[in-house]
Amino acid sequence: MDKCAWDTSIQVLGPCKLESHLPYRTWADNKKIQIVVDDELAQGNDQACRVSFEAAGPRKKLYFDSTRAKCAIVTCGGLCPGINDVIRAIVMEAHHAYSVPSIMGIPYGLEGFISRYKHRPVNLTPEMVADIHMFGGTILGSSRGPQPVDEIVDCLERNNVNALFIVGGDGTMKAASAISQEIRKRSLKISVIGIPKTIDNDINFIPQSFGFETAVFKATEAIECAHTEACGTPNGIGLVKLMGRESGFIAAQSTLALKEVNFVLIPEAPFTLEGEGGLLPAIAQRLSERGHAVIVTAEGAGQHLLAHQKETDASGNRVLGNISDLLRKEIKRYLDSLGMAHSIKFIDPSYIIRSVPAHAGDKVYCGFLGQYAVHAAMAGRTDMVVAKIQERYVHLPLQLVTKTRRKLNIYSDLWRAVLESTGQGMLKGMLPPDEE
Repeated sequence: MDKCAWDTSIQVLGPCKLESHLPYRTWADNKKIQIVVDDELAQGNDQACRVSFEAAGPRKKLYFDSTRAKCAIVTCGGLCPGINDVIRAIVMEAHHAYSVPSIMGIPYGLEGFISRYKHRPVNLTPEMVADIHMFGGTILGSSRGPQPVDEIVDCLERNNVNALFIVGGDGTMKAASAISQEIRKRSLKISVIGIPKTIDNDINFIPQSFGFETAVFKATEAIECAHTEACGTPNGIGLVKLMGRESGFIAAQSTLALKEVNFVLIPEAPFTLEGEGGLLPAIAQRLSERGHAVIVTAEGAGQHLLAHQKETDASGNRVLGNISDLLRKEIKRYLDSLGMAHSIKFIDPSYIIRSVPAHAGDKVYCGFLGQYAVHAAMAGRTDMVVAKIQERYVHLPLQLVTKTRRKLNIYSDLWRAVLESTGQGMLKGMLPPDEE
């Protein structure tokens, strides 16, 4: 098997000369993790190849004198289960393992670095974060959108920060890369460590982001309610809208977790409404045969059927058209034209899903990410993220994870399983053209 051509080397601020006092016998120094990469892991990688990543974990030699170091944590973008768990893990590891004397919490995302917003940083202590993993959201608050990189680095420099931990999604990781570049431009010695966060599970090279498992569990509760509503009335239709701007992972995974879904719509599979293989005739047939139907749609599905939106949100993303409004209107119009009485119940659990505390599996995941992020920073690593790939924790360069957004591969076993579970394989657009 050929080696992949990607550069997976991790930047280091300088020689690591200080002895670590951690009481471990196993160290990650010079340890490489060999991963087989295919299209399921990296977009556009048609043939499987082998790539070597730097292993995450504690190092024997440190770059920073941790007893004099100062760290900062910032959380950006939308909420996601597990952010508080990551914050807690970083603070506890930095304080108890490395005796870091000062950990600064930056309030309200990147705005917290900019003086004109007048947000005051907070001092994160073990006592302050002891119980935050029991709650959803982020104790630091968050915001969307870019801020001037030079002013962000000015703030880091003024506050003598040695290591910045930045928690966020694709846009945030791009901001982290820009911050790292500005730091290098000024010849500063500040470590920038990203912890990828995206409830949509759409960061390149990250098979599953933290909070995703919890999000799927909460989504199934909404689907279960939609199924109950649909069964409670003649020709009842339960319609659930889930997160997923460009990637349908939550919709697909929650559909597999709860087998009550009859149709699932994702951005990667451009369906049609009418005619042969259309969604509307299929819904009518389902109602005629079974008397109820459950539809799950990702928020980014069906955008080709909606008027093009020119506006962008604070993060620079195109404002999406409302697919659930279109579906409700078109389903009613079509069924009314057939004289088929029906009832549509619509559920949008998005903000409930985003705001809940993480479940046990995600809590464990977040704890590892926080610990490994601190190990990386103290060893002078920078311009990187900590990631879990094929059950191994590794360091990934920021340039790799910001290359593209991860999408659900409709050639994959995952999507095949969804089509088999729902029985919607006959719909147009569900498979690539050469497989329909």
